[in-house]
Amino acid sequence: MSEFIVRCITSDCKVASGIVEKTVELFDMGSTIPFIARYRKERTGGLDEVQIQQISERLTYYRELQDRKGTVLKTIEEQGKLSDELRTSITCCSDKQELEDIYLPFKPKRKTRASIAKERGLQPLADLLIAQRADIKNKNEVLSRFVDPQKGIDTIDQALAGALDIISQDIADNASYRAWIRNSLSNRGTLVSKAKKEWAEKSSKFEMYYNFSELLKRSSAHRILAIRRGEAEGVIKWSIHADNDQLLAYLDSQVIRNKTFIFYKELLTAIEDSYKRLLFPALESEVFNAKCVEAERESISVFSKNLKNVLLAPPAGDKVIIAIDPGFRTGCKVAVIDGTGKFLTNTTIYPHEPQNKKNEAEKLLAQLVDQYKVEIIAIGNGTASRETDQIVRELIKNKQLDLISVVVSESGASVYSASEIARKEFPELDLTVRGAISIARRLQDPLSELVKIDPKSIGVGQYQHDVNQADLKNALVFITEFCVNHVGADLNTASQSLLTYVAGIGPAVAANIVEYRNLNGAFKGRKELLKVAKLGPKMFEQCAGFLKIRNSKNPLDNSAIHPESYHIVERMAEKLECKVKDLIGNDKLLGSLQLSDFVTEEVGIPTLSDIVNELKKPGLDPRAEFSYAIFSDAINDLSDLKPEMVLEGIVTNVANFGAFVDIGVHQDGLVHISKLSDSFVRDPHEVVAVGANVTVKVLAVDTKLKRINLQLVS
Repeated sequence: MSEFIVRCITSDCKVASGIVEKTVELFDMGSTIPFIARYRKERTGGLDEVQIQQISERLTYYRELQDRKGTVLKTIEEQGKLSDELRTSITCCSDKQELEDIYLPFKPKRKTRASIAKERGLQPLADLLIAQRADIKNKNEVLSRFVDPQKGIDTIDQALAGALDIISQDIADNASYRAWIRNSLSNRGTLVSKAKKEWAEKSSKFEMYYNFSELLKRSSAHRILAIRRGEAEGVIKWSIHADNDQLLAYLDSQVIRNKTFIFYKELLTAIEDSYKRLLFPALESEVFNAKCVEAERESISVFSKNLKNVLLAPPAGDKVIIAIDPGFRTGCKVAVIDGTGKFLTNTTIYPHEPQNKKNEAEKLLAQLVDQYKVEIIAIGNGTASRETDQIVRELIKNKQLDLISVVVSESGASVYSASEIARKEFPELDLTVRGAISIARRLQDPLSELVKIDPKSIGVGQYQHDVNQADLKNALVFITEFCVNHVGADLNTASQSLLTYVAGIGPAVAANIVEYRNLNGAFKGRKELLKVAKLGPKMFEQCAGFLKIRNSKNPLDNSAIHPESYHIVERMAEKLECKVKDLIGNDKLLGSLQLSDFVTEEVGIPTLSDIVNELKKPGLDPRAEFSYAIFSDAINDLSDLKPEMVLEGIVTNVANFGAFVDIGVHQDGLVHISKLSDSFVRDPHEVVAVGANVTVKVLAVDTKLKRINLQLVS
């Protein structure tokens, strides 16, 4: 790897060059980010997944930049225009935009006014004018030399116009001029949006942008993306307003060196033409697009944070659960699963209008609770959710049942129920029953169930359809992989979907693991993974530590200790004159170890500390304890809400401008960022997280627009 790339990454990521080099070596050896973060701390200085991901992204950026430099150098060299100074500028360039600015004058272009003028032999005249020689005294004498009817130049005016077109293009192609004006537009330009004529008197979701103005650099991500969407839908148009006089004055100061030059006014005309016709329109779009890319990154970051919180939501655990997918006319679909997530039975109840078979529904639910020893009833939060929740809570109270009811987000459940994964799991079941099973399982273990769904269907994004879909997918895959490997997976019960995200595995080998398990029964030890088709030593190295096996002969197989470190634990046991199993959970024995006794060239204190911590609490689930919100019995509809009411709710989404909270009225309320705390909040994620149970106060209710303004109560 080149010193240039190491130097750039070191500067960008604020990480020592030696650590950057070692981290990149691990990438090039095929190591995954979760593996590097957990099992190669000595080499990375203890970098976490986010820092390692940042190094990976910058590595890709600079390698692409180096490849582009090669293409640019070759193209300019073939034109015979590659000077030593230009080569140095290109070689030392560390920014893709800067490289494209340098390359612009040499980039093959479509036919332009300037290229036509050059074809007509007017480059020497342009060079003469831009030189601004004081000894030139007669315009006609200079211009007449370039009149050539055979080349399409019949008059001196045509010769002058062509030369000025060349100068205009050269000014517009100048890298330093472009950088200065780009920077000015980015930092001092004002973003303005207006309604298109045909929409001026019409209502739309973009009304706040019908006459909008804001300093571009202060425009938030959601506003930028909204304006771009409004333009795409033909409702509004945007522009960037700048101090044109100031920008023209800058160009004048850069181009004009002799104000007494005979063609001084003509040069001013060329500068103005370059700015208005070429520079400003191009840079206006470029700057806005750059702001859009920045907004997309922020939007993707918001989505990633929300997804992480959803995937790492506390699991209810191995409880027997009844799930109800509520509905009015078509009834409520009911499914029962056991503590392992296995489907047991299903039925349909009709407690609501038009059937109103409430007594029959309560009787059937009570029978299922008794028959299967149900511990939780999970209710989807869609249509008829509140009405169903009330009936269930009345049933629990009246029958004095020892169980709880929990409202569960059903976002994406319908997507799962119609998916190929669901069809393979439950080929004989109706879509609605599959949806109910998914609701139950996502309460039991959110991570294991939600990995079966496209993250974009989970409903925690912000303008997710307006961002670069490849970047969004990469970010969400990274977060999903992080969550899966952070928690780990039970090798003998994990679904193919979950296994896909385990470090190094992927869809094909995940399928092979499940097939091997189906044919040969449960895995008896981690080393048995090497018998799985296409799972070789390198992949085993990457994935083994994240896959746990309960009841294995080797108790370390049910821990996050990597097989490559088993010998260290065995040495620890020898040192203490006990068996490996005696170390597990024994704080006294483990506390008596001197970790320095086990340090080697490859294994240092960070890895040894992780081993001891894991031995203390092997297989500990890093997720928080399960909790749930209880909606008020008195609040069922928007019309029941009154200002100053204090209610429990569940955070359903977090955006840059605040958080959305479900308080049980079929319409989420908004806690604006200014109402999240008494002190200033820069990022709502610092205060709330998707899935969190919160207490809120109602500030205002607009039943017509279905808007609820809330305040977080600490």
